[in-house]
Amino acid sequence: MVSPVTVVKSEGPKLVPFFKATCVYFVLWLPTSSPSWFSALIKCLPIFCLWVFLLAHGLGFLLARSGARKILAGLIFSALGDAFLIWQEQGYFVHGLLMFAITHILYSSAFGMKPTNARAGLAIGAASGACYLLLYPYLRGPFTYLVAVYVALIGFMGWRAVAGLRLARDLWTWTELSACLGAVLFMASDLTIAVNKFCFPVPHSRAIIMATYYAAQMLIALSAVECQDAEAARKRV
Repeated sequence: MVSPVTVVKSEGPKLVPFFKATCVYFVLWLPTSSPSWFSALIKCLPIFCLWVFLLAHGLGFLLARSGARKILAGLIFSALGDAFLIWQEQGYFVHGLLMFAITHILYSSAFGMKPTNARAGLAIGAASGACYLLLYPYLRGPFTYLVAVYVALIGFMGWRAVAGLRLARDLWTWTELSACLGAVLFMASDLTIAVNKFCFPVPHSRAIIMATYYAAQMLIALSAVECQDAEAARKRV
């Protein structure tokens, strides 16, 4: 198992632009009431930096690792989703929802289907169902079905990430842990969005949403660094 210290030394410098871009977003804290291309750029900038993080590992790295390519594609759709959500009050919320639905499909594919880990699937399925039951009384029209599909997709993504974390006999790797934590944070971020939009105002919702979202994307991008090795190990289990 690779030491966390080794990970920080090797990957930390490549993530410096991401941390700087995230700081810029929180320092500027541009008002959401006045959407603009500049605010879209500032919001998407940390995700652009994660593109660069993966590309910095070289073209050969991406060509050799299908999981890394899928995560990069997911980050591209995430940036599109972020841009659409800047104008969600102008009718682009569904467009953002679609972009992130595609992201979760790509991430699920990157994480793979082995091991199955039915217990994790049942636990996350139950949690996802409970979240939808919380939202259901507040949903109207097509959102009744759109949110159901989205919850199923992000729940599936979370299952595949958690299922890959092999805690027994200390077989886990830092990339598996990173994927697991990233998926859980992504689910927490999106649940906060849904509750704040459809149910009731969540105090400090924007800070909670963006902090968990950026952390989730960084962890998922970090999990791609050795995703092919993780996939090969899972197939041997």
